[in-house]
Amino acid sequence: MEETLNRLFHLKERGTSVRTEMLAGLTTFVTAAYVLAVNPSVMSAAGMDAGAVFTATALVCFLGTCVMALLTNYPFVLVPSMGLNAYFAYTVVLGMGYSWEVALAAIFLEGAVFAVISLTSLRDKIFEAIPLNLKYAISAGIGLFITIIGLKSSGLVVSSQATLVSIFSFTGSVADGTFNTAGISVILFCLGLVITAVLMARNVKGNILLGILITWILGIACELCGLYVPDAAAGYASLLPDFSRGLAVPSLAPTFLKMDFSQIANLGFLVVTFAFLLTSLFDTVGSLIGLGAKAELLDEEGNMPAVRGAMASESVATMIAGLLGNSATCCSVECAAGIAEGGRTGLMALTTGVLFLLSMFLSPIFLAIPSFATAPALVIVGFLMASSVLKVDFNDPCEGIPAFLCFMGMPLCYSIVEGISLGIISYVFINLLCGNHKKISPMMYVLAVVFILKYVLI
Repeated sequence: MEETLNRLFHLKERGTSVRTEMLAGLTTFVTAAYVLAVNPSVMSAAGMDAGAVFTATALVCFLGTCVMALLTNYPFVLVPSMGLNAYFAYTVVLGMGYSWEVALAAIFLEGAVFAVISLTSLRDKIFEAIPLNLKYAISAGIGLFITIIGLKSSGLVVSSQATLVSIFSFTGSVADGTFNTAGISVILFCLGLVITAVLMARNVKGNILLGILITWILGIACELCGLYVPDAAAGYASLLPDFSRGLAVPSLAPTFLKMDFSQIANLGFLVVTFAFLLTSLFDTVGSLIGLGAKAELLDEEGNMPAVRGAMASESVATMIAGLLGNSATCCSVECAAGIAEGGRTGLMALTTGVLFLLSMFLSPIFLAIPSFATAPALVIVGFLMASSVLKVDFNDPCEGIPAFLCFMGMPLCYSIVEGISLGIISYVFINLLCGNHKKISPMMYVLAVVFILKYVLI
């Protein structure tokens, strides 16, 4: 079996092993499994059945990731986009008034258009047009973006009207009577971050996964001795797996094949579809560049072999999502946790995909892993990816300033796409006004115009 896997996924060629890939896949799953809990919650706000969305989420993750693994042999995992699901529910359905069935039709149509783009030379031109310094900045920006996600989900960083974000107030938590929920969660996150960092510094194999499990176990111990007091209404669930409802898989029937194309000739529907497409396209390109750089899959010119298969996999997964009843997919930035564990091939992705499938039957276990236990992994992965910023040429302002805006825009705007947008627009204008028009490819002009139109029209 091991020899077959080695031959199929070229493990030795990429300096990895079956054990390393499977451990990386498990790490990625544990880090990304929160989508199975968060996505149904978001999509149900649009009136969709949460149970059906849960099952659809697991299936989409499994099928899309398997397609990615087999077409590309890359360690990339496809999951429903946590940004596009919010756009789906709160903007398209609740804000614009479309039914969720019509929104599903837009998702399916977007995936079909994405597939056409993926199979043409336009895909190569977009990928290759982005300058190398911006590619490094995208990788670093994704690292910062992952870090802010981790810090926010841990509760250590909180929203603030005065300063946008602030640090968690322990004295305030005691005064509000929430120390046994929010307070202890933040403390456990801090302990988990230190533990994971020490394990990494000591080169302990599987350090990120061990950090997650140790932090969760500490949380269970705190719950058993009364330090952590579950409060489901406030968002602090029990850390102990709950098997009281058995292992039944929720039915897909409420959302399966419920797409409504009756509004396809409506201009507003087309604008919604374009918004889905634009975000999916650049989320995918940005993630592929950033994660590919971290996994050392880019060639000398910063391009990625088999990128056609990667983007085609993304489009297929999005079409499947529309059919099953889910939001558009994206290349999960959390798979950077698996890459940090040494994952380099499709075997890592395939392992994660199979675990997503099995999760339909083991939901009580993975749903019990709290965000404060996975947050340290996100921060550590962010640290690892942010090192790409050292490769940016800051001595040349025409290269360094757009790169800076790119990697800072992602965490500050809470969006990979916005960071890429700032980088591309500023790169074109700064270099054009400095007389460096020969450095700017025709596709970069096109991308800059598209992003400007995005801000004007959408």
